Amino acid sequence: MPARAEGPGPDLKLLTDPEDTFKSPDETLTIEQYSRDGGNDGFSYQFWIFDKDRKNPFLLNRDENEDLAGYPAGFRFSPNSQWLVRMQGTGAGFATLLLYRREGNRFVPATKKPLGELAWDYFFTQPASKGMPNDRDELNHQRADLLKGMEENYAWLGVKWPDSRYVVITLQFDIQGNDRPTPWIEGWRCLYDTRTGKFSVPAVFAEHNAKARKLPKPKASRS
Repeated sequence: MPARAEGPGPDLKLLTDPEDTFKSPDETLTIEQYSRDGGNDGFSYQFWIFDKDRKNPFLLNRDENEDLAGYPAGFRFSPNSQWLVRMQGTGAGFATLLLYRREGNRFVPATKKPLGELAWDYFFTQPASKGMPNDRDELNHQRADLLKGMEENYAWLGVKWPDSRYVVITLQFDIQGNDRPTPWIEGWRCLYDTRTGKFSVPAVFAEHNAKARKLPKPKASRS
């Protein structure tokens, strides 16, 4: 995706809804979203970071396949403004997450693959995935979403975690229309540690995750 040093080009349109603009907690950086109408190819989006003086703008998704940014995104900063999560829709009922770390007045990818993909990779190493399709291309409406509360270190969960260290992800897919019903998940949770780069399932998630794993109803027996 080409980037103009001076910022978004004249062929891009700023999304003006206040909910489409995001400011870091330390109020030093702002993310604005711009769209381009590609005609039959649909819209594509660029996410630009500006400092307080609007100097040295930086294109967040500059080294990315343009197909990934086919929808507007949501953004959440860590409380210390050093981490950024992008909540990216990828289709009707589909979504993934991307994680960035701060370098000066810009954010750069923190993982080689989107965080959402890594979370699915982790899920399929867990007992909860037993009996489910392990080919993600077979998962209907697969979503990797950010659990609410990152900006407050997830205090609402009743935990006292280190400041700005963890990202909590929820995963889900459905079996709508599948010829062979399998178990599925609705809001299964895991945690990503920005310090170690590893996933885990804390004990505080155990009860929720047990309920998040759904089983097909048994077929009615014929009399």
